[in-house]
Amino acid sequence: MTGIDLNADLGETVDGVSTADDEAMFALISSASIACGGHAGDAVSLRVSVERAARFGVAVGAHPSYADRADFGRTPHDDMDPGMLRAEVARQLDALAGAGADIRYVKPHGALYHAVSALPEQAAAVAAAVADLAEKAGRSIPILGLGGEIERAAAVVGLGFVCEAFLDRGYLPDGGLVPRGRPGALLDDADVVAARAVRLVRDGVVDAADGSDLTVDALSLCVHGDSPGAVAMARAVRAALDAAGIAVRAPW
Repeated sequence: MTGIDLNADLGETVDGVSTADDEAMFALISSASIACGGHAGDAVSLRVSVERAARFGVAVGAHPSYADRADFGRTPHDDMDPGMLRAEVARQLDALAGAGADIRYVKPHGALYHAVSALPEQAAAVAAAVADLAEKAGRSIPILGLGGEIERAAAVVGLGFVCEAFLDRGYLPDGGLVPRGRPGALLDDADVVAARAVRLVRDGVVDAADGSDLTVDALSLCVHGDSPGAVAMARAVRAALDAAGIAVRAPW
């Protein structure tokens, strides 16, 4: 049976209030990328997320970001010192591990996610922090992302890389994401998103914003937990994948 990972960004509490229905989302996914305190999350949300993952049999991933709670990790810091970035990412990974998580993968968040795809020094800093965690764990810990510089940086330090595709985000013809705030950046039609998931798994293709077909070789599909209608979309995706005979399972 064909399989695919379904991940969601969760544990994203702000001032103690969750931005998503985490309880419902954990029941529908195979991997959870947990906010580690950079853009969102706190000591309580970390522990609760780890407990939920264990209860639902979901793999735990770390979701580090720039230390930017004011803008939810979406402010670029392209000139950040690589040493400082490595230390900040390490701090966040240690926070999740300290909450009892068996971290299976690392997925950068927001502006950092895009930066490490394009900027070699930032990609190397993040990969180094993950490699340090992998050394402590005694096993490889892959990085999840869009590719580009971070895939190369992961290879340099001996880490695996897993490409993901977004079900609820619009794509540019070059493979990048439509910037938030622009028309077509966010998708919220559950039926459209579910059909997109099946097509991605079967054909490795997604519709770009201009209507062209974009080839995406992804092993993990993401539904953002804080997207409008996230639970309805995740339910529709699971139902569509089940109907198509596609198993939802973590690859870590």
